[in-house]
Amino acid sequence: MKTLALIAAMSLAAPTLALADDDDGPSFGAAGLLGGSNKEDLPPIILSAGEPIAPEGPWELQSGTYYEFEIQGDGSQELALVGPEFFRAIWIDEIVVEGLEIRPLGLDSIEFDEAGEMEIGFVAIKPGAYYIKIPGTSGETQRLDITIK
Repeated sequence: MKTLALIAAMSLAAPTLALADDDDGPSFGAAGLLGGSNKEDLPPIILSAGEPIAPEGPWELQSGTYYEFEIQGDGSQELALVGPEFFRAIWIDEIVVEGLEIRPLGLDSIEFDEAGEMEIGFVAIKPGAYYIKIPGTSGETQRLDITIK
């Protein structure tokens, strides 16, 4: 019985198509978590040897909001980002690399071996304090603190 209740609750929370009547007949549009009114763009993360990864400072996110951000690597050094706790506190909708859309089940880290750019779209889920950082570094400029409220 608990399984049926869980399935019912998940189906109610899932994004759905809204049907609207107007003079030209019905039209369909996105609703729910993935709706355009629920989307925010975040400042990019920059991967460059010796440079701060987040010049615009920490992120404060709202649980249930859809966010997109870019990670830009200049190729000056092989650089990675780790943040497994953060990546487990969000639902990743997609990662886009050179026009290729990746829909992962989960993520632990990413790495740039050469210059490039990727975009990540996600929904913030679990409130808490998190970070993304360049592994093996301890400086504040090599870390982005993230709060989900």
